[in-house]
Amino acid sequence: MEILPDVNFKALIFGAAMAAAFILFGFQYWDWFYPFAAIGLVYAGYGQKNIIYGTVAGAFASTPIIILTFEGYLGTFKEGFFTTETGIMTVALTILVIGAFVGFVGAWAKKNRMKALEEYEKKQNIGKNKNKNKNK
Repeated sequence: MEILPDVNFKALIFGAAMAAAFILFGFQYWDWFYPFAAIGLVYAGYGQKNIIYGTVAGAFASTPIIILTFEGYLGTFKEGFFTTETGIMTVALTILVIGAFVGFVGAWAKKNRMKALEEYEKKQNIGKNKNKNKNK
């Protein structure tokens, strides 16, 4: 029995790992690695079947980013609003919302790519080469 057969777990896990890896590389080596963590979230959304699954996958793939944030890999919160319980929840929810949005963008890009491929195939069947494609 499969759990959620429409979800591409390979893309979800690999995207989350890629996002976490870029944050760790950014902390360890150069700061300009941090923005590339979004590539993992886009991949997690792109690998899903539709836009809703892509959005949810982007949110789930951003959970390692939340853990790394609270461990101090994106900087520390010494005092102020972000050291309170409300501030911690705000940071976690903000990261989840941004992850969901980036996953949505990945799923939307896949939807548009599939639509463009279908239109390309339709154009290939029109014109003087349409009989050549039927014989194959």
